[in-house]
Amino acid sequence: MDRRWWAILGLIGLVPFPSFSAETSSTSLSLTHSSIGIAAIIVFAVAYIVVMLEEFLQLRKSKPVLLAAGIIWAMIGFVYQQSGHIELAKSALEHNLLEYAELLLFLLVAMTYISAMEERRVFDALQAWMTSKGFDFKSLFWLTGILAFLISPIADNLTTALLMGAVVLKVGGGNTRFINIAFINIVVAANAGGAFSPFGDITTLMVWQAGYVSFSQFMPLFLPSLINYLVPALIMSFFLPNSKPQTTYERVELKRGAKRIIGLFILTIATAVAFHAALHFPPVIGMMMGLAYLQFFGYFLRVTLRRSLSKKASKAIAEGDDRALKNLGSVVPFDVFSRVSRAEWDTLLFFYGVVMCVGGLNLLGYLAMVSDIMYTQWDPVWANVMVGILSAIVDNIPVMFAVLAMDPSMSMGNWLLVTLTAGVGGSLLSIGSAAGVALMGAAHGKYTFFGHLKWAPVILLGYIASIAVHLYLNASLFN
Repeated sequence: MDRRWWAILGLIGLVPFPSFSAETSSTSLSLTHSSIGIAAIIVFAVAYIVVMLEEFLQLRKSKPVLLAAGIIWAMIGFVYQQSGHIELAKSALEHNLLEYAELLLFLLVAMTYISAMEERRVFDALQAWMTSKGFDFKSLFWLTGILAFLISPIADNLTTALLMGAVVLKVGGGNTRFINIAFINIVVAANAGGAFSPFGDITTLMVWQAGYVSFSQFMPLFLPSLINYLVPALIMSFFLPNSKPQTTYERVELKRGAKRIIGLFILTIATAVAFHAALHFPPVIGMMMGLAYLQFFGYFLRVTLRRSLSKKASKAIAEGDDRALKNLGSVVPFDVFSRVSRAEWDTLLFFYGVVMCVGGLNLLGYLAMVSDIMYTQWDPVWANVMVGILSAIVDNIPVMFAVLAMDPSMSMGNWLLVTLTAGVGGSLLSIGSAAGVALMGAAHGKYTFFGHLKWAPVILLGYIASIAVHLYLNASLFN
């Protein structure tokens, strides 16, 4: 899903997944065949159907999963209370809340920075640059896709998708057809780019943290990931409008501090990586420290605003620039908390509902049951291929965690394969990854579940091609 699971459903991709469930699974109740277990599955399925029908029902996607999460955990609490194991259920609930808290804070910081860059007109400037270059829709399609693929290994797939999605919305204007295809391209590119880096997706981070794949051993996934992106991108490019955006070029002046905020965002990502790599702390600690960077810089912009305006006014008067002088009257102080308030809260609450729903199903025993069947009765290659399919439907985080909890005996090639499929499989559906879920929230009515679904066969071709390339190029790793 990196984060519906970030989607949920990416990493977002940098929130670690603790080992609590693995430690308690042997003592939890087996409820997969109970009426409570079956009812929980039905509740979760109904909630997801409602999510898929969001564009028709005009119902925010967070509402059904929030309700489903409450119902599932109420049923779990009742059963565990009756059996005298309520403390176990309480510990599992607190574990899932901690998971969401780390996810929420990480995403909140990323969204705040993106909102700040938007307010400082970074995306307006990028749009103006693209317009001035005379790019048509096909050029914009390839440019945003390639940038998403190259940025996501560093900034994670969710952040990258939000960044490129903001550019597409700016440039695409009212061309819904282009926006839908461009968003699909960005989702596929961001998920593919995050699959060959420990920091690109939460599932790759989990495998790296568990010690199954070292940092350098992810590199064999580069070409398979690239193929995963290029195959559907090539096909979709033939269906793009043969025209240019209906926009006129205008000179856009970045607001004061825009470039420095971009630098602070890069520094924030580096801080998050450093906290994890050097101190083995959750990356969210580094992200929150990065929020402090932005807060202090916002304070600096505020206290120096009057002096800055005075200098610019003197310069404008001296040069006789009436336009610049007029623009000074619209300058307002930078407010960090106004940027926080603009986060996509429907998406963040949707993540909560999914994390809690899947956490409940995990406690009921369903994830362990599915994983046991796959790795005991099937060939590991086919099991890992199915992991990617499941990650598009359920969520790649719990699916990957279930695989790690089972600790199947697999070759390095198969560990890389499951890392690849869990990362790129979420591209098959818009709700299969954090990138897709976030972009649905950012472009209501323009990028939808069914708009993505009609391109699923094309994305599936890329999924199959990437697996074939991995099996061929890295055949020696399967021995």
